[in-house]
Amino acid sequence: MREAIKKSRVLIEALPYIKKFFEKTIVIKYGGAAVDEKGLDPNILEDIMFMNYAGMHPVIVHGGGPFISRMMKKYGMEPKFIHGRRVTDAASINIIEKALRVINRKIVKTLRDMGGKAFGLSGRENNLIRCKKMRCDIDYGYVGEVTSVDTTVVKRLIRDNIIPVIFPLGTGRDGHAYNINADDVASELAIALNAEKFVLLTNVKGVLRNKKDPSSLYNTLKASKAEALIKRKVIDGGMIPKVRACINAIQGGVKKAHILDASIPHALLLEMFTDQGIGTEIVK
Repeated sequence: MREAIKKSRVLIEALPYIKKFFEKTIVIKYGGAAVDEKGLDPNILEDIMFMNYAGMHPVIVHGGGPFISRMMKKYGMEPKFIHGRRVTDAASINIIEKALRVINRKIVKTLRDMGGKAFGLSGRENNLIRCKKMRCDIDYGYVGEVTSVDTTVVKRLIRDNIIPVIFPLGTGRDGHAYNINADDVASELAIALNAEKFVLLTNVKGVLRNKKDPSSLYNTLKASKAEALIKRKVIDGGMIPKVRACINAIQGGVKKAHILDASIPHALLLEMFTDQGIGTEIVK
C-alpha cells in the first residue's frame, strides 16, 4: 500500500507539468554514447513515449558519432577531428549518411515496438535542412551550417501524432550533402517549430562552476550569463557548442533550453515532470 501511495504522489506532482506542456512541441537532441546501432538506451525512448502519450509533441534529432567512426574504419577510412569537428570529404559523407540511417531506423523501430508511431527522415529530404559550407580558418570539407529550415513535413507528422526522428544532414547550395552538427540542427529546428523546450541529452551533468566538482552544477543560467562563462573559459571545450546551441534556441524564441545527462535513468521525466529537475536550464 505504501508503494502504491508513493506512486500516486509522483503522478500528482507530475500533473501540473503535464497540463503545462500539453500539445507543446519539445525538440530533443539525442546523441553521444546513448545513440548506437548496438543498443539504444530504453530509458530515454520510454520517456519520449510517455511524453507522447501525455499529449506532448516530441521531435528527435540524433547524431551517431561513435558508430560513424567505427563504420568509417570498417571501410578503411581513418576518422579525423579538428577542434571536435569531424573532417568530412566526398567519400566519408556517404559512409556518414549510411551510418546515420542505420541508427535512425533503430530508433524508429524501437519507438514503434513500444507502441508509438514514429517516422525517420534525413535533413536532406524535402529540403528540410538547407545549408552552406562552414566558413572558418580550417577546411572541414563537406561540413555545413544551417541556413534555413522547412518544417512542412515535420509539422504534418506532428499533426498526425507521429514522432519525427531526424538525422543531421543538409543540402548545400551546390546540391551536395553536408554533415552538420546535430546540436545546431536541433537548435534551429526548435526555433523553426516555435518549440516550448529544447532539450540537449549528452554525457555530462550540465554546466559546472568548477569542472572538478560535480556538486557545483548551475541549475539555472540566463543566456547572457552563459555567454559570459564562455568568455571567462568556465565553459570550454566540447561544452561550448552545446551551450551555444541552447543560447541560439533561447534567442530564437524557444522558452527554455536544458542540458541533461542521458546516463541518469529517466532523465527526461525527472527534468520535465518533477519539482526538483536535473541538469542545467538556460533561460532568456
